[in-house]
Amino acid sequence: MKLAVAIIAAFCAQAAPLQMGRAAVKITPEPGTPMAGYYSTRLATGTHDDLHAKAIVLEKDGRKAALVACDLVALGPQVIEQARESAAKSTGIPAGNIMISATHSHTGPVITGRGARDAQYGGDMPILKRYMESLPAKIAESIRLANANLGPVRLQSGIGNEPSLAFNRRFFMKDGTVAWNPGKLNPNIIRPAGPIDPSVHVLYFDSPDGKPLATYVNYAVHLDTVGGLEFSADYPYTLARTLGAVKGADMLTLFTIGCAGNINHINTSSPAPQKGHAEAQRIGTVLAGEVIKTYTRLKQVNDGPLQASSQAVPLDLPKVTAEELRRANQIADSVNSPKPPRFLDTVWAFKAIDVAHRQGKPLEAEVQAITLGSDLAIVALPGEIFVEHGIAIQRASPFRHTIVVELAHGPATYIPDERAFPQGNYEVVSSRAAIGSGERMVDAANSILEKAWRNR
Repeated sequence: MKLAVAIIAAFCAQAAPLQMGRAAVKITPEPGTPMAGYYSTRLATGTHDDLHAKAIVLEKDGRKAALVACDLVALGPQVIEQARESAAKSTGIPAGNIMISATHSHTGPVITGRGARDAQYGGDMPILKRYMESLPAKIAESIRLANANLGPVRLQSGIGNEPSLAFNRRFFMKDGTVAWNPGKLNPNIIRPAGPIDPSVHVLYFDSPDGKPLATYVNYAVHLDTVGGLEFSADYPYTLARTLGAVKGADMLTLFTIGCAGNINHINTSSPAPQKGHAEAQRIGTVLAGEVIKTYTRLKQVNDGPLQASSQAVPLDLPKVTAEELRRANQIADSVNSPKPPRFLDTVWAFKAIDVAHRQGKPLEAEVQAITLGSDLAIVALPGEIFVEHGIAIQRASPFRHTIVVELAHGPATYIPDERAFPQGNYEVVSSRAAIGSGERMVDAANSILEKAWRNR
């Protein structure tokens, strides 16, 4: 009799439906806050559309995990650590089961705690310091609110294909170099120096009676289309409005950026301007169209255990000599002068200062994965990851649907692939990580996914 009761109890526990809760918390700063994304000081004059921390909390058989996306250029390790700790206290979700990433909007505030560059462009302003002090609690609040409205859901997933919006921004040139953003209709371009990933990843949650609750979208294109001096979530703003018009304004749309370290929206073969809110609306509308088409071919995510795990991956640093550090400090001190240094010299200088500051201590990278059954895996990587790394993880994954998210947890630096390092230019010059770092994170992700697959 006892054995029969135990078997029935175990069956009921396994048959428990997936639970999901969702929430959004506004994180828009005050006007006058310095804006991120460029090597210049830009003070916000107002808000075009609000920035948010959006959260989805999942629960299966008593295990919980949270997916959070913030409309910010990046997030420093301290912000994420504080947000995780606060959310863990208020919800009971283990900190390691919380995945927090930034969408990479270039029309959000400067995020401090990431390096020497920020201080030169408004990072020490009191208005920004107040914002940074409040940010972890707001992110944690989005998780608390999502956890508070858990309910049974159906989860479906699908992968769309939208190649018209994504372009590799590195090009082989006629002079033998590899250029970065070489300009529209540049006659010296031979071909792109790498691929794109046109995959549009869609997770759709609805209630058992069919009410739309949330759509999770992942796509690999830089969020740098708006420009200007107003806060904006960039093209995910239009994406969310368009999907809301189709599914209902109550549905949450949570966007995460795929591996887009070398991918942007600029079509160099077209002379058409590609900057401003109209361009962001175009991209968001086209992307929403592909999501809507993907809704029609979604597949049910099969039941299974909810797992979350991560692996610390130390990343070696590039070499910086004492003489190079002296020169880098000189360059950094002159960035706001009437005759500022050349762009790539500025980029290199801040990289050299940050690397030297670590005194040989490797970067602390966290590779994380949240999986559900045998159908779904979401991998989070720190930094701006070259698209080749994301493609490699997806191809090696044993799960039916694998999503790779960049700019999660830190460090927020470029992570080129090994082939790109000898080619040089912006992403390589900027990278605080040594050659081979991306491949090490890919190996870690593959190891995590293989273990999760065995334990499903």
